[in-house]
Amino acid sequence: MKKMAALPSADWQWENAVAGAAAGLATVTFSHPLDVVRTRFQVYDGRISNVPAYRNTPHALYAIARSEGFRGLYAGFYPAVLGSTISWGLYFFFYSKAKQRYLRNREELSPGLHLASAAEAGALVCFCTNPLWLVKTRLQLQTPDQIRPYTGFHDALRTIIKEEGWRALYKGLMPGLFMVTHGAIQFTAYEEFRKFLVSSKAQENENTLATAADLLDSVDYATLGASSKLAAILTTYPFQVVRSRLQQRPSTTGVPRYIDSWHVVKETARFEGVRGFYRGITPNMLKNVPAASVTFIVYENVLNLLKLSRREY
Repeated sequence: MKKMAALPSADWQWENAVAGAAAGLATVTFSHPLDVVRTRFQVYDGRISNVPAYRNTPHALYAIARSEGFRGLYAGFYPAVLGSTISWGLYFFFYSKAKQRYLRNREELSPGLHLASAAEAGALVCFCTNPLWLVKTRLQLQTPDQIRPYTGFHDALRTIIKEEGWRALYKGLMPGLFMVTHGAIQFTAYEEFRKFLVSSKAQENENTLATAADLLDSVDYATLGASSKLAAILTTYPFQVVRSRLQQRPSTTGVPRYIDSWHVVKETARFEGVRGFYRGITPNMLKNVPAASVTFIVYENVLNLLKLSRREY
């Protein structure tokens, strides 16, 4: 009879949530200026736009710092921190819960079940956090000469609901749901790369009973996080561009720039071609590839620390 894998207890789910929230907070804190630059590149279509034109990422950082100061580089920081912390916490929690459910009567999960677990977690997180990402995008796109700017997170939230209705908080939800594949690809790649690395190191050390915590260090977690993130970015980045363009603030007359996701796709393809769907990918990679390394270093180490503390207790 095959020996079934032990199912993690409910306590483990909260430990995954705490580790995920800590990882998300650490990630967004140091990388936010690149997120602002990426968002501005994503919505700039070379036609009518309230966003200034930038030559490249260094020029954008310099121009924003010069004209808007530190505040410009960290526009939308509060909803970004809140959204990232909640998202990562919920993501790891829902992901772990899904894996626990799929693990019943199995020794280990297949790549397909890792993919299903990640997709399920991503969809749930998307529904919970879309309003936060919409407010973040709106704040990041504000420039000093904008008419009736939002004064902050709460003002943006109140103004959006008052002027556009609560449904406006879910603009960009559809491409956001398609972006669930980003997390699914990233986590599946991470799990499979991790499994391969653990197996290779166990064979090298001739210790087949050693756990991942015994064999992997922070450099390994950084490499795993970066490589899995790169695979996900290259595959799903166009969905991010579509979402950002949908989430722009309407004009002073209340008319939105784009009607729906299909309208964004048609207009972008017509006037910008394939390149339009990858606007801002350079700052996105500069932000997210090292950020993914930090995220998984923090996550794995916090999780190992919690497990150690629990055993000692």
